[in-house]
Amino acid sequence: MPTTIVNQYGPAPDDFEPSGPLILTEDDALAEHLLRLCAAAGAEPQLLSGAPPPRHLWEAAPLVLVGDDLSERCSGLARRAGVLLLGLDLDDCEVWVRGIQLGAEQVLFLPDAQAWLLDRIADAMEGVGPPAVTVAVLGGRGGAGASTLACALAVTGARAGHRTMLIDADPLGGGLDVMLGGEATAGLRWPDLAGSRGRVSGHELAKALPLLHSLTALSWDRSDSLVIPPEAMRSVLAAARRRGGLVVLDLPRHLEPAASQALEQADTGLLVIPAELRAMAAAGRVTAAARMRLADLRAVIRLPGPLGLRSEEIARGVGLRLAGEVSHEPGLTVDAERGTPPGLRTHGPLARFCAAYLDEVMPPTVIEGGTTS
Repeated sequence: MPTTIVNQYGPAPDDFEPSGPLILTEDDALAEHLLRLCAAAGAEPQLLSGAPPPRHLWEAAPLVLVGDDLSERCSGLARRAGVLLLGLDLDDCEVWVRGIQLGAEQVLFLPDAQAWLLDRIADAMEGVGPPAVTVAVLGGRGGAGASTLACALAVTGARAGHRTMLIDADPLGGGLDVMLGGEATAGLRWPDLAGSRGRVSGHELAKALPLLHSLTALSWDRSDSLVIPPEAMRSVLAAARRRGGLVVLDLPRHLEPAASQALEQADTGLLVIPAELRAMAAAGRVTAAARMRLADLRAVIRLPGPLGLRSEEIARGVGLRLAGEVSHEPGLTVDAERGTPPGLRTHGPLARFCAAYLDEVMPPTVIEGGTTS
């Protein structure tokens, strides 16, 4: 791995922009350990054995790793985010004082903090900000329309300017790429990622998935593979969330281990319930299982129903807060057969519900010029 060595005898040019962490230490053992961690995270660090570093290096590096041997010489530098102090002596209690003087986010000791630091380096390389708002969608009964709503939410989120990923966690649903009209589009599907373990790069994941209607989609293929190991779901969903924006999960009603893992990582959830007595009874069971893993679960009532049941009564009957109603939308079935995704009709009841719901749960997007929408 190429490593730029920067020291007091050969400073980097003024226009040099570091692409990886800046390491500040004269301790050979610590430097070697940090270089190995950077290599494992796919980062190309700059090692500075003298101090203080040039101002532009200190300010531009995505992450600064300061060995305690140079902490005092760096303590007069401008405060910035992303500074970590690496202690050299566990018995030296003054290291915490030096960490405060340096303005460090954390004081770490290796090898104890190795796993945490590896993730932090990888996060810095991915430019990680706030995690994605993750919405889980489930059906109160079979054929309730959960997949339709999940697709419409993702399409609406992407149209609103949110970085959006749609994840199909229902192996028996036929594949959401079909609903998006992208079953022939190249890219990874779940069977390709079933062996995922540990940390997955959110950037690389998004690059490898099909891009459909301005969103990335992780779907099933048409093979016989029907199982997502919980470890794979955990790794893939964590990578998706680190990218920020919006992640929409289409979950099965039966919460097998992978679906349970996904639901536990969701921020909020929607349970689609047709306005029918039998659907209401079935939704009660789904609610009981889902609420054990997700506190913020809301009901979406699909209208009309045969008996004129009121949406508030249905939501109250299953013990959920009412998120809203979705009326029948002519043409959705034909659209699905043609590969036109739900939510693409911006003035339909489905798109209107999705827009209103996302306005409530999503932070505003920053658009060109620094304004928000």
